[in-house]
Amino acid sequence: MLALSGLPQAPGVYRFRDAGGRVLYVGRATQLRSRVRSYWGDLHGRRHLRRMVPQIARVEAVECDSVHEAAWLERNLLQRTKPRWNRIRGGLEVPVGIRVTPDGLKVVHLHSPSDADFGPYLGGAQARLAVSGLERVFPLRYTAERLDGGLRDLARMRGVSVVDRPAFHTAITAVLSRDQEHSLSVREQLALLRDRAAANLAFELAGRIQQELEAVDWIVAEQKMTRLAAAEPDHDVYGWADGLLVRFRVRNGRVDGWEQRAATQATARARVDLTPPEWAAFAARTAELARRLAPEAL
Repeated sequence: MLALSGLPQAPGVYRFRDAGGRVLYVGRATQLRSRVRSYWGDLHGRRHLRRMVPQIARVEAVECDSVHEAAWLERNLLQRTKPRWNRIRGGLEVPVGIRVTPDGLKVVHLHSPSDADFGPYLGGAQARLAVSGLERVFPLRYTAERLDGGLRDLARMRGVSVVDRPAFHTAITAVLSRDQEHSLSVREQLALLRDRAAANLAFELAGRIQQELEAVDWIVAEQKMTRLAAAEPDHDVYGWADGLLVRFRVRNGRVDGWEQRAATQATARARVDLTPPEWAAFAARTAELARRLAPEAL
């Protein structure tokens, strides 16, 4: 019996292998345990996978720090290689960035790291909703020195002027930099606006603001699987637990490889020591999960 009870109820990426060790499928989950167990239940819209399930001999998984991080890891792995039972290479979401301009925020498609100030984010729709939410709280576009009549009237209605511009810019930059205090403040203000709209029976507006709130959560969530520019040279990340060594390949700021194999502590030590400190906790956690899921003999 597969050790599915060892899976956490946390976001992550999972991988199925057959008895010969071949990768059958790579997927992502909001809750790993529930998602993986669902393959042995009613597959609903995933009927094409029914023939795959009897072939599954082993489950491997990576616990991520957010659903957004899991989405990036899945995308990177599938861009490098597509297992037989995955239908597409990569993912459906479009990588985008957010640029802070004098006239407000702009969602941009990524062709190079210089295209955006912040990101990358998966999903243009989510990024645009997040921008809408940020501009609802910090209406930067209405703080320009010269506004035409319509914008000037809207600025007056919102009670903002050019003197608010530096504070809005600082706050937006802090949120996009994932500052927890500023991010929490934006969430609270959006929740207040949502509840006020619902109390006034403006349910469509309340629903829109709720979408914006969720999108802000998406873009400020921890995400280290892909970066706008490589912050450090190409390297590998290693974690070891009770005879099992896990390796992640990091190239050009992207985690695009994931392997695990049996290894003694002496063999693993030199590799684990090369892991950058900021990756150490993630690598150790992944190795411990791999050990819980691994059969007695690898």
